[in-house]
Amino acid sequence: MNGTLARTGAGGLELAVDQAFGNCPKYIQQRHLEHIERPAPGHVQRHDHLVADHTALITRADTFFLGTVHPTRGADASHRGGTPGFVRVEGGQLWWPDYPGNNMFNSFGNLASDKTAALLFVDFETGVSLHLSGTATVEWTAAGIAGDDGGAGRRVRFAIGSIASGLRLGIRSEAPHPSPHNPPTT
Repeated sequence: MNGTLARTGAGGLELAVDQAFGNCPKYIQQRHLEHIERPAPGHVQRHDHLVADHTALITRADTFFLGTVHPTRGADASHRGGTPGFVRVEGGQLWWPDYPGNNMFNSFGNLASDKTAALLFVDFETGVSLHLSGTATVEWTAAGIAGDDGGAGRRVRFAIGSIASGLRLGIRSEAPHPSPHNPPTT
């Protein structure tokens, strides 16, 4: 949903919805999230490059959230999921294959207009989060080459501008039930 925050209160938030569309659920891992007593927030650390803990979280992730923006249509957040290791860390940058999805291409359309992007990774066992800001570009490849796990012939490359890590969220989850649609990594 995209919209405007209309009201807040003890009972929740009210959003005046401008746009609503479904994300493709095909690659979402099934998790039973538990709300836990919010741990001490942790010290938020800022970096301009990945450190070993960041790389470890990214390479074991089966889910992350991609934020993009369009100069006149606003911001968009969408899910990306796959087999752990589907996000590759290479030369201080990240890349991941694009999988066939809902064919709406909202993120790609936004990136064609504005390369600004943000990624959010969450360690669902500890609640630790990793937020990366930077730029992203769509790369067209030959379908079926190594790393084209979904066979779509495209991937997204992300250049890191800044990193914020260490914030602990008040959630946790046991191991997920992987989506049966996740392609193997190549």
